[in-house]
Amino acid sequence: MAPAAPGPAPYACRPEESRGRRVAEAESATRTAFQRDRDRIIHSAAFRRLEYKTQVFVNHEGDHYRTRLTHSIEVAQIARSLARALGLNEDLAEAVALGHDLGHTPFGHAGEEALDTAMAAFGGFSHNDQTFRVLTQLERRYVAFDGLNLTWETLEGTVKHNGPLAAGTVPPTMGTVPPTIAAFDRDCPLGLDGWPSAEAQVAALADDIAYNNHDIDDGLRAGLFALDDLADVPLAGPIFGEVTRAHPGIEPARLIHEGVRRMIDRMANDLLGETRRRLAELAPRSVDDIRAAGRPVVGFSETMRTHDRALKAFLFERMYRHYRVNRMASKARRVVRDLFGLLVAEPNCLPTDWRAQAGEPGTARTVRVVADYVAGMTDRFALDEHTRLFDVHART
Repeated sequence: MAPAAPGPAPYACRPEESRGRRVAEAESATRTAFQRDRDRIIHSAAFRRLEYKTQVFVNHEGDHYRTRLTHSIEVAQIARSLARALGLNEDLAEAVALGHDLGHTPFGHAGEEALDTAMAAFGGFSHNDQTFRVLTQLERRYVAFDGLNLTWETLEGTVKHNGPLAAGTVPPTMGTVPPTIAAFDRDCPLGLDGWPSAEAQVAALADDIAYNNHDIDDGLRAGLFALDDLADVPLAGPIFGEVTRAHPGIEPARLIHEGVRRMIDRMANDLLGETRRRLAELAPRSVDDIRAAGRPVVGFSETMRTHDRALKAFLFERMYRHYRVNRMASKARRVVRDLFGLLVAEPNCLPTDWRAQAGEPGTARTVRVVADYVAGMTDRFALDEHTRLFDVHART
């Protein structure tokens, strides 16, 4: 029999104690505030578009590689399981996990790099800031507000996905904070100099667990590297070795799945053990104690952090910089650069509803509108739009 989940910890976020929403709303009779946040994210247009946005491989390269959507679902599953084991609020951890990638551009980090370079004179581009724009402005579905009007706790967890944005400064130094987040914080302070809730910290490390292991899975299946190449990689090499010894002659697909499954399990259990040790040392009595701790309470042991760095280094060299990935990234950067440059210079080529929001060619207002338009594209739509705008024989 599986062990029973612990009751709510004193430092868990409680929906009935939420700091609320920017625009006040009546509470639901059937769902908590955090459950409604999760549901709004799942029903958003930006979430649906993640199905056709790159994780590493562009969407048309294969049906079984991760996309931003499948990655977000996998992160949410890991985050919810960890939150349950730690007595945290599962719905909040899940909401932060599902929403953390909504601002990603088409073609993954290659698309983001291209937009960041193109917008250098206008403050650059950050997918974290773009995620916040999606959540607070760009989703236009509700009659009473723009964005999703999520609770303070979900927005805090999304903004501080990687920790404080302006550590050690009170109030936060706005020059170090992305512009959309900074503007929102002036009207609705998010405590940017503190750590987020334990639920948000769990979601952030669930992200690490998911993409490290699933990129190994995708990289092996794509033939970018072989199992023998992992032999000297900490954690991965020993685990695949133990599976091979325990199941000689196992078919490769099962071997890969079993090895990845065990790696996720080892990382998750290491996180639980180290986090419980930190919590026992800190003895927090409320979520505010977590935010004021001055350091994360959720984390890996030093040994696992070393393994994590080794895995990332291997993937960076053997997968993210593989010539096949580089070639696609090069194409992706050109597509994004071409689209952005043309539409900023000729905003009259934007679809009607987007053109209505833009200003004159080359102005800051137009740059922002074009960035939002391009960032929201799927890989497939970006390639089709590029054809429509640059191929003289294409139908517009």
